[in-house]
Amino acid sequence: MNKETLLSDWDFMRILRLGLGIYIAVQAVETQSAFSGVAAVFFLFQAIANKSCCGANSCAVPIKKSNPDTIEEIK
Repeated sequence: MNKETLLSDWDFMRILRLGLGIYIAVQAVETQSAFSGVAAVFFLFQAIANKSCCGANSCAVPIKKSNPDTIEEIK
């Protein structure tokens, strides 16, 4: 993981994961709950590494770019 990954592409969902991770971590310390600690680590890892269930836009279908200036022959 490099510095660029940590500092770029902060969108709403990444900030939300960070906030949830911090909140759950505080609650885990206060209640001494191991399950909450694991959940906090999970959310914090997702926020810091910019990884989620689908990764950083890895579920998106690539857009096929076509050149409108070229004419294709149909046989």
